Amino acid sequence: MRVLDYLELDAQLDRAGIGTAHDQQVEALDRARAAGADVAVVTSPWAGGDPRTALRRAVSGRSLLADVDVIHLNLIGPASVALARYARLTDTPLVLHCHVTSEDFRESFRGSNAVAPALRRYLRWFYSQADLVLTPSEYTKRQLLEYPVDAPIRALSNGIDHDSVAGHEAYREQYRERFDLDGVVAFAVGSVFERKGLTDFCEVAQRTDHDFAWFGTVDSGPQASRTVTRWTDDPPENVTFTGWVDDKPGAFGAGDVFFFPTKEENQGIVVLEAMACGKPCVLRDIPVFREYFEDGHDCLLCDSREEFVEALNRLADDPDLRERLGENARETAAEHSLERVGEELVDTYERLVTAR
Repeated sequence: MRVLDYLELDAQLDRAGIGTAHDQQVEALDRARAAGADVAVVTSPWAGGDPRTALRRAVSGRSLLADVDVIHLNLIGPASVALARYARLTDTPLVLHCHVTSEDFRESFRGSNAVAPALRRYLRWFYSQADLVLTPSEYTKRQLLEYPVDAPIRALSNGIDHDSVAGHEAYREQYRERFDLDGVVAFAVGSVFERKGLTDFCEVAQRTDHDFAWFGTVDSGPQASRTVTRWTDDPPENVTFTGWVDDKPGAFGAGDVFFFPTKEENQGIVVLEAMACGKPCVLRDIPVFREYFEDGHDCLLCDSREEFVEALNRLADDPDLRERLGENARETAAEHSLERVGEELVDTYERLVTAR
């Protein structure tokens, strides 16, 4: 069975969660194949892997596009629309992976809130073309059912690539010295958006004596929101915005408590990465985190800035609590292995091909 697992704009999204999710899909399928599954993956829709080779093939009367048994798309742009159309014309099973909802698009870029209602209508149409829509959580599945999307929907964890954060401990001193971090450091990882809880991150920092660090890209172009610009241009004295770091394990090595007051997520791969590193996590109490995590067991869930402050101070003062939450978090992350994701993806594809 040959699968096209395609991410439109992959080069531009290599630092985004969608890029991480796609990379993990490919790795999960490679591991499934190594374990004996009958699956081969291509990531380019072009026959031969690139447009030039495809054109040379077309001259001799062969197809421009790769010959595959399943098409699995991860974005919603024009190339993905064209491939979805191609799947329908050729009766090829089509899987659309929902990494984008109108809800999680809000508070991401300048003007995103105004665009979100129109995006919702577009997504309802786009996802309804699928033979199957995959979502990272039951929470996101429920959102799509409310649009409503007229296609079967299945929830499947994005999983966690433990190798991507392996060896984080070795980076600790180097990264703490590089960014002048001291004591019990509260940290976040990922692109800096208001939707990720930027204002709460900074307001909470101002109410504590701890160092805070946010490792991730800060948009500075016209798409950057005024809120992002305001906080990153003049952050609180105990907050560091590092910008993009090449060694992701360094971010997890430098920090002690993963603080992620995000307002909306489809799952939150970065939380699983922090948990895989054994970091205690302080998270906003939102439905998708309730689905995957347990308050007081592998994280602390909070509803307000006051609760965030209390949780962070409590963890700073209680190393035994940090250790207990961190160890339980490791166990939670282990449940989201790429081996399990690969098995479920292969089973999904086989069912769709057999149904044809």
